[in-house]
Amino acid sequence: MRTKQFKTESKKLMDMMINSIYTHKEIFLRELISNASDAIDKLYFRSLTDDSVELSRGDFAIRIDIDKASRSLTISDNGCGMTEEELESNLGTIAKSGSHAFKAEHAEDDTTEIDVIGQFGVGFYSAFMISDDVTVESRAFGSEQAYCWHSKGAEGYTISPCDKSDFGTKITLKVKEKTENEDYDEFLDEYRLSAIVKKYSDYIRYPIKMNMESRRLKEGSDNEYESFVEERTLNSMLPIWKKTKAELGEDEYNNFYQEKFYDYEKPLKVIHSTNEGAATFTSLLYIPSHAPFDYYTKAYEKGLRLYSKGVLISESCSELLPDYYSFVKGLIDSEDLSLNISREMLQHDHQLKLIAKTIEKQIKRELKKMMTQERENYEKFFKSFGMGLKHGVYNDYGLKKEELRDLLLFESSFEGKKTSLDEYVSRMPENQKSIYYACGESIEKIELLPQTEAVKDKGFEILYLTDYIDEFAIKVLAQHNEKPFCNICADDTGLDSDEEKESLKQENEEARPLLDTMKEALGDAVSAVRFTGKLKTHPVCLTSEGAVSLEMEKVLGAMPNSEGIKASLILDINAEHEIAARLKELFAGGEPEAVKDYAKLLYAQARLIEGLTLENPTEFSQLVCRLMLK
Repeated sequence: MRTKQFKTESKKLMDMMINSIYTHKEIFLRELISNASDAIDKLYFRSLTDDSVELSRGDFAIRIDIDKASRSLTISDNGCGMTEEELESNLGTIAKSGSHAFKAEHAEDDTTEIDVIGQFGVGFYSAFMISDDVTVESRAFGSEQAYCWHSKGAEGYTISPCDKSDFGTKITLKVKEKTENEDYDEFLDEYRLSAIVKKYSDYIRYPIKMNMESRRLKEGSDNEYESFVEERTLNSMLPIWKKTKAELGEDEYNNFYQEKFYDYEKPLKVIHSTNEGAATFTSLLYIPSHAPFDYYTKAYEKGLRLYSKGVLISESCSELLPDYYSFVKGLIDSEDLSLNISREMLQHDHQLKLIAKTIEKQIKRELKKMMTQERENYEKFFKSFGMGLKHGVYNDYGLKKEELRDLLLFESSFEGKKTSLDEYVSRMPENQKSIYYACGESIEKIELLPQTEAVKDKGFEILYLTDYIDEFAIKVLAQHNEKPFCNICADDTGLDSDEEKESLKQENEEARPLLDTMKEALGDAVSAVRFTGKLKTHPVCLTSEGAVSLEMEKVLGAMPNSEGIKASLILDINAEHEIAARLKELFAGGEPEAVKDYAKLLYAQARLIEGLTLENPTEFSQLVCRLMLK
């Protein structure tokens, strides 16, 4: 029998498909099952208008059979089958799809039944990844003659008549021998094949059946077991997300999540919706109740499972989620995704972007609803995933800050509770011009800051920023509802009245020689020394001026290649404190060296208050001892 050549650059294209297009060899089973499902779809569609097709949906099935002795794996269906011409056309030309042609022919039909999966034409050839000998026996429905297509790879194929008692298609693969690098034996193991079906084809709408060996107690025995073979249906057929919300209870949603996404806790939120219009798809999304152990590491992989008509296309499609929503688990099932030659390879086209955009809006809407209606759950969520939202505000130069600002929560001096920015602004007194915040390692340390006392004394609320990313996000936000953010440790907090500012200005001018002497003692450690009225009972503090605050200096200093970024600092001394009077007394008494010692001591104290290390602990110890002995 003459071997025919494929109608393309067969060897080159076959090699590309086997070695490049498909990432995992197990994909071949998904492709062949999808093709079988398409063949059944075509015959079922015909049965709706043709009485000669005496079959109902329940009569259709796909079978998998294993023969380990001959190393053969068979996938068969009772679908429409193929004529000799169709075998030649569909299997003799790589990248020719009968399913695509069928769908095009019936594009005008008013029916929802035409949703065949395979439209791409190369899935069948994935069989050669695990087999070097493929036989296809097919008999078209209504035909008396069956035909056999046979190929050993890129060299070509033969087509000849064969005996087949029933209609449909039977594909037999001679599985390759096990090698040092590839364990092809796994594709002759019934439990491995069952797992592959469960992973990729669980929601094919026709039963996928296979004989599997099981164990049971022998009749009449209490402890003796026997082996037996039973036919099992490997797939569940109906996806949970295809059911209506009315059909599903909380337990069913939660059990699906915990089983499919391997979580020991129930999710905080379930988002189940069907979207129609420019992008038609069903989504089943979950917001977890806790962060995975690797969530804030480079090892974490974001993404949603992507299905096309119930067939798994990607186990983790990262394009569907922005980084700041990477905590979301779930899946998308699209009716009209544009796929190219392999179901593994998505075109980055308008359709996928539309789906991603819609999902992003859904997540934002549900999080806002949770914040207002389920505050306890939202605070639990934010504790686990809030850092990611703050990073989302800061990243890409604040590109997404408007999308995320309403979702942020911060610790607050108001009743010791977390607050949103909207809630903070709603409580602001009329005379308050700015949103005040302070940074520190903990709430307790922030409350000990000298500046905190003065702001609270004015009756103003303070946001406590304890995460390293907080101030960077605040800097990007810049303002909220036209209220600028103000660091209470910054140079100008706006707390002093015009009269108080003028009075302080005059006092600092009068004390200029004293302050210059102190500045001389501290050198470049500070940009200035001055008296201030913003401290209540505390003697001294450090104030930053410019873009980099003290807390930002700490964060940046801990990073590699920080290049020694420093905040510009001012040493502020409480003009009303007795230490100010003592400094003036020493300077007036002609003791400039004592003033310099006090300057260094006060600077060291201010650094300790801010949680900064001492630049010269030995000098600090000597200063304390020297002043104690005076």
